[in-house]
Amino acid sequence: MQTLQNRLAVAAMMLVSAQVFAQQVTLSGRVKLVSGEKEAESAHAAGVVVWLTPLDSQATTKPFHTGSLKLVQHNKSFEPHLLVVPVGAVVEFPNRDPFFHNVFSLFEGKRFDLGLYEAGSSRYVSFDRPGVSYIFCNIHAEMSAVVIALDTPYYSISSAKGEVVIPDVAVGKYSLHLWYETALPETLKTLTRDINVTEASSTLGVLQVPAERLASAHKNKYGMDYEPPSPNSPGYNNP
Repeated sequence: MQTLQNRLAVAAMMLVSAQVFAQQVTLSGRVKLVSGEKEAESAHAAGVVVWLTPLDSQATTKPFHTGSLKLVQHNKSFEPHLLVVPVGAVVEFPNRDPFFHNVFSLFEGKRFDLGLYEAGSSRYVSFDRPGVSYIFCNIHAEMSAVVIALDTPYYSISSAKGEVVIPDVAVGKYSLHLWYETALPETLKTLTRDINVTEASSTLGVLQVPAERLASAHKNKYGMDYEPPSPNSPGYNNP
């Protein structure tokens, strides 16, 4: 009797697993970056973030897979330039340059100022709410990075060819969002739309994103222009 019950229990678990698997879809699409009045297509379409926010309770079980949660300061740059993390993630900011850095983000998303810290040391930031954080160094104007904190595991970053793939998407209703660094915020809002993911759906189609502006010079954390580096400053790179 016990053996029969065990077999029935195993069969029931296999049936549930099969149903769950059948209700997951891999979505793919292609990002098309366009610019100018004639909407010329860019040959390089990397760096567009596409994500799906669940609109019902059927799509909340997938874990958020991430790589290394670090923004390394090296050669007067942040590596990587773009990092997508789950809400609540703690990101490390190690300084691997042989001089000081001063990392801050005071404009959108998570607001923080890590102050001045030396070579070989690290600072940490918790990205505790959804949003886009634009990050700079108060010493080196050429340094910039972006951290996007998402409250959904369903996202993809486009390849150089514009390819996006979001695996294991649970069947249900979603709001589709896009972000690109040179697209205006108001334009990105118009690209947001609701979609219905079914077992028969597998494509997001072509997602056209305007590349509307060049990266503009930003101010330092005091809202002022950057001063030319001085050999006596703590961030000076001694040749």
